Amino acid sequence: MIRLALVRHAKSDWGDPGLDDHDRPLNDRGMRDAPRMARRLAESGFHADLILSSTALRARTTAEAFAAELGVGVSLDPELYGAPARTLLAAAVATRAPAVVVVAHDPGMSVLAAHLSDDAISHMPTCAVATFAWEVDDWDVASALDPDEWTFETPR
Repeated sequence: MIRLALVRHAKSDWGDPGLDDHDRPLNDRGMRDAPRMARRLAESGFHADLILSSTALRARTTAEAFAAELGVGVSLDPELYGAPARTLLAAAVATRAPAVVVVAHDPGMSVLAAHLSDDAISHMPTCAVATFAWEVDDWDVASALDPDEWTFETPR
């Protein structure tokens, strides 16, 4: 079985207008939501082999919360910062791992979630988690098929 979890980074802090976008931290709500949503994913029975994350601070911090709950490491990929949907999916496929969590940004995350859910997921709010599963063991086959099942959770 191939499993993919898409996690949009938690809510970031816009308090310092001089800060580079890549370096924006999570705000208080983001710091609360990330561990809470990570715990919900772990409690759902999702077992990850690895977490891929954008290098942006807000994504890395979110990924670290998920790594702590799921007991796996985080692999940082600069290509995931601002990546389109096809790049996000290609990064997951390239891992060849059976269960991958991708932590990244919109609009790519929402576009990919919409595509994989046949437009049932129209938007990934901050710290939303969408999971997808295919009853095959090959990413190349899975990425060419509609998922057999999917879930969608938001922090609110």
